[in-house]
Amino acid sequence: MADFPSKVTTETGPPYSQGASQGGNSLSRVDVSFLRGIPAILMIIEILLGMIHWALIASTIFVHTSVYGWVMFVAVTLWILTTILFLLTLFSGHRHLAFIPWPLTVMMYNGIAAVLYLTAFLANAASVPTGFLYDGHLGAAAFFGAVVTVAYGVGTFFSYLDWRGDNGNTST
Repeated sequence: MADFPSKVTTETGPPYSQGASQGGNSLSRVDVSFLRGIPAILMIIEILLGMIHWALIASTIFVHTSVYGWVMFVAVTLWILTTILFLLTLFSGHRHLAFIPWPLTVMMYNGIAAVLYLTAFLANAASVPTGFLYDGHLGAAAFFGAVVTVAYGVGTFFSYLDWRGDNGNTST
């Protein structure tokens, strides 16, 4: 028994410095290469302009026209889902869910979001009243809705290129 070492480590991963094992730097888990890419920039644009879009709708009295309920639902729901998807990708959470075909999932999400935002934009633009107290807000919301629609459309294109880069194999 004298040959047995007094300290035995059972770590199977790479060795960490003592600072990292005591909490370390949580920023080391951030996928910096993702932030430098076009999909991340598009997601940031979608999040920021989507927030402006629903804030403009929320700052009006839209209860008189029921179409703004749909516009608000689309804007807030897609803003929340895009923020979750951005954070999941930024902190490499998608790697822990390897059973999901992420390129295909992101492409489908962006395509569905583009179609939903297009319907919300058209409903918003067609329902802007004239001479109403908040017609400037609703007109600006229609503009931002159009820009976010284009951003989701461009995101769909780049997601398609990413999906085709995997040769269409959804199991990888």
